[in-house]
Amino acid sequence: MISQSEILKSKKRFNKVNIEISNICNLQCSFCPPVEREKKMMSIEIFKSVIEQVAPLTDQVTLHLMGDPLVHPKLAEFVGICEEHRVPIFLVTNGVLMSEVKTELLLNPIFRQVNFSLHSFHDNYGDRDPNQYLNKIFYFTERAFAERPELYINYRLWNLAEPLGTGKQNRSMLERVGKYFDFSFDQGIDVRRNKSVRIKNRLHLHFDTEFTWPAVDLPVLGEKGTCYGLTSHFGVLADGTVVPCCLDKEGKIPLGKVQESPITSILGSDRALQILTGFKKNKLVESLCQRCNYIQRFN
Repeated sequence: MISQSEILKSKKRFNKVNIEISNICNLQCSFCPPVEREKKMMSIEIFKSVIEQVAPLTDQVTLHLMGDPLVHPKLAEFVGICEEHRVPIFLVTNGVLMSEVKTELLLNPIFRQVNFSLHSFHDNYGDRDPNQYLNKIFYFTERAFAERPELYINYRLWNLAEPLGTGKQNRSMLERVGKYFDFSFDQGIDVRRNKSVRIKNRLHLHFDTEFTWPAVDLPVLGEKGTCYGLTSHFGVLADGTVVPCCLDKEGKIPLGKVQESPITSILGSDRALQILTGFKKNKLVESLCQRCNYIQRFN
C-alpha cells in the first residue's frame, strides 16, 4: 500500500473526473431524481482503461455521477486500480452501507476525501432514529482521526431549499453531531454565506441548498452563461459514455465512448470544443445547458 505522500499532487488539466462506477443507489432521495437509463455497473475492464487514460489528466477522481459507490461489489478492486495508478479518490456516499469492511477499505491512503450525505437519511427514513446510521459514520471518522489524520471528511447536510439550516430534521442531525464531537453550532447557519464549518481536525460540516437537475424537457432558462464542465471536470457514465458535466445524468450530451475512442480524442472532438468555446464566450450551445439553473451560481 502506498503512502499519502507518494500520491501525485501536481496540478493537472482537470481537478476532477467523475467516473460513475454504478448508476444504482440503495436509496431514492427527493433531491436526486431517478435515473432513467438502464441500470448498470461499470466493468473492471472499462474502469481500468479509464483510470489509465485519466491518470495524467486529473488531480483526482470521484466514483460516482449518479448512484452510490458502496453499492458496487467490485469497489475494492476499483480502489486497487486507483492505488496502482496513483490517482486519488474523492468519494461521496450516503453512508448507509458502511460496515467494518467498508471502513477498512475507505481508510486506504488513496482516498483524499470522503463525504457522507447525512441529509439522505431523514429524506428516506423520515423520523426513524438515525443513531445506528450515525454511529457507523462516527466510527469511521474516529478511525480516520487516528490512522489517516490527513484525510478530509465532510458531513454534508443539504437544507432542502431552506435559506437557513433550521428545519426540524436538520436540527436533529446537527444536535447529534454536535453532541458526539462536543461542538456547538449556531442556532441558524446561513448557507448563502457560510457553506462549511470545521468540527474537528479535518472533519467539516458542509451545507448547501437544493437545486433542480437540468433536463431537456424543462423550459429554456437562457442561452448565455458559463460552466466548469470540460474545464475543471468531465464525467464518464457506467456504460463508458463521456459527458461534459457532472449534472448530465442521462447522457444527453454524449461526446463519445471510451470503448471506441481514446479519452483525449473525445475531449478534442468538435462537439466538445464547441461547448468549451461557448463557455469561454458566455454562450450555452447545448440544449441541456440552456435548461440548467445550476449555471446561475457561476454568474
